[in-house]
Order: sequence, then C-alpha cells, then structure tokens
Amino acid sequence: MKIVIMGCGRVGGQLATLLDSAGHTVTVLDVDAYAFRRLPTTFSGTALIGNGIDEEAQKRAGIKEADAFVALTQGDNRNIMAAQIAKHIFNVPRVVCRIYDPLRQEMYSKLGIEAISPTTIVAQIFKERLVG
Repeated sequence: MKIVIMGCGRVGGQLATLLDSAGHTVTVLDVDAYAFRRLPTTFSGTALIGNGIDEEAQKRAGIKEADAFVALTQGDNRNIMAAQIAKHIFNVPRVVCRIYDPLRQEMYSKLGIEAISPTTIVAQIFKERLVG
C-alpha cells in the first residue's frame, strides 16, 4: 500500500516505521523537520516538510496515488481538516484520523470520517485494569 502520514510525532513516527518495515510505501508529512528524527536510519520512505491541510503539500506527498491517509498531529482541527481534504478532494480510499475529544470523534464518525480517540481507548484500558 501507498500510505501518507501527516504528523511525525511519537505515534506517527512509530506507525511510519512499522508500515515501512512491513514493505509499504510510506510518506510522512510534518511542519517541523526536527520531527523526522523519530524515523530510524533504516526508514526507506519519504519525509517531507509541509502542512497537511494544504492541498499542495498533500499533492507533493503523493496523495493522488495514496491508498490510505492518516492524520496524527496534536490538533483535532488540523487532523479533521486534512482527513476531509484527503477523503473528499483526493478520494483516498482509506482515511483515518486521531481526534482527542471523544465528543468530536463520535460526531466525525457519524459523518463518515474514520476517527480514533486515544482518550476513549486509554480510559477504557484503565477501567478494565482497575475493575476488570
């Protein structure tokens, strides 16, 4: 698969590394070149400086040929905007974004955006550890 990841933080860098190791073609897009330090020297994908809510940046990242797009910045607004651009403008078949706010995550899921809320997932894990 050809995958574009917006955000090279801890999760984005780890996901890019895992997908690259599995043989996928990965492009990571981040506004800060320093973020790419999280990628191992063995990373064979592409690291590009750019803002994922900018259509031109997404084009440079290869969004037109992408099978999937993942938005993993720290900002819910940026993630949902970039996901909508990938899904509705470039017709990327699989678009997933991280949304910290559980209420927003639920709303965006109802609108057809595949949104994952780490807040909800981690709270559930802690609950299970505490009370079974």
